[in-house]
Amino acid sequence: MDIVTVDLTQYLWIVWLVFILVAVIIELFTLEFTFLMIAAGGLGGLGANLLGWPWWLQIAVAAVLAVLLILLIRPVLLAKLHKGEDTTPSNLAALMGMQGRVVVEIDETKGQVRLANGETWTARLSPLTVSTVVVEGENVVVTAIEGSTAVVVPVERTESHG
Repeated sequence: MDIVTVDLTQYLWIVWLVFILVAVIIELFTLEFTFLMIAAGGLGGLGANLLGWPWWLQIAVAAVLAVLLILLIRPVLLAKLHKGEDTTPSNLAALMGMQGRVVVEIDETKGQVRLANGETWTARLSPLTVSTVVVEGENVVVTAIEGSTAVVVPVERTESHG
């Protein structure tokens, strides 16, 4: 009875294809170009396999290619991706420092303010303010948001004498 020996290295191309596919699938979830560069390194390993190079050289080619792509190409792709991105603050960050006008007298616990963006918020005075009450019509600045309440301080009035 003859024992048939199978050289598993002849099937390494399948391993490379699965590796590349897995890396591309992970990239679709992360969208950071890291696994895309690893998949491209895997393509280099697959190419080395198709050229008949030994398995250890295939892995070395894939690793070196992936590292080079991550260090040299990925930063350029990320910079192009984020170029022209809108850096305008949004949500709560956009409200910090925004001015508004008091519509219902504000004290340490209650009040309402209409912000410059047109929104009306419940408001209370910051504990750091000297004032204890800000009357209707006065201008305020948002210093914090706590839940659904804007914490505000009165705007200092500067009068120019001339």
